[in-house]
Amino acid sequence: MIAGRSLGALASVAAGLLGAGCGPIAHIPAAAITVPGALADTDSAARLARTLAPVLYLQPDEWFRLERVVAVVHPERRIIAYHFLWRDDVHGAWLPFTIPTDQEIGWVGYDERGEVTELWSYWHRSVLHTEWRGRPEIAFDVQWGKHGTMPRGTRQHTLPFDRSLGVFYVLTWLGLPDIWLSRAQRDGPSCFCHGFGRYRVFSRALPLAGRIDVVVKTADPSDALRRVFGDTYSRKINWPEQTPTVP
Repeated sequence: MIAGRSLGALASVAAGLLGAGCGPIAHIPAAAITVPGALADTDSAARLARTLAPVLYLQPDEWFRLERVVAVVHPERRIIAYHFLWRDDVHGAWLPFTIPTDQEIGWVGYDERGEVTELWSYWHRSVLHTEWRGRPEIAFDVQWGKHGTMPRGTRQHTLPFDRSLGVFYVLTWLGLPDIWLSRAQRDGPSCFCHGFGRYRVFSRALPLAGRIDVVVKTADPSDALRRVFGDTYSRKINWPEQTPTVP
């Protein structure tokens, strides 16, 4: 704790010396915005999307809020995308052309009975996948600060070597100047002030069933995401490449 307080004090001094950043500020639309094509709560696809909505397990020191959730039911494949909009990423907020929010994605595959069969998630330019049939809870783990998303319980050695949790943990220390510059631009952490063991803990449960802002049924959710997330968001992939087709 002493080290954490010392780093926080040093970050405040550094932010003052460096001055305010010049990165863009997030402008997230109001939660009650109207989205053309949004499904009514009584629609069977909307009910399925809420029934299969996952639980996110956050690292206990996570700083940024989950601001918006859009559920997208594919019209031809048995898969639902859950797009998450976080207030920001821990890095790069001071850069002039950065995107001032953080979009992440988890996908839930299901069978003809509406039971979950597999999960995919977006993990730093790659897609993670695991079978999920018969498990009692639909859940993803969420990385501290950067919000990379993993099917719950993902074995760390299965992550891409250059995007492992160990690599990202080291970057929380090597990237301290960037974190401090970002903190000068908007509220944020001064560091990840703990060891690697805590970095790998995902214990803060955040159920999504009651937090979904909009459910749509479309293969291209770009318009709905723009209306709910704002004009400037990450625009990551909509779907993993291989998903089961509805007969």
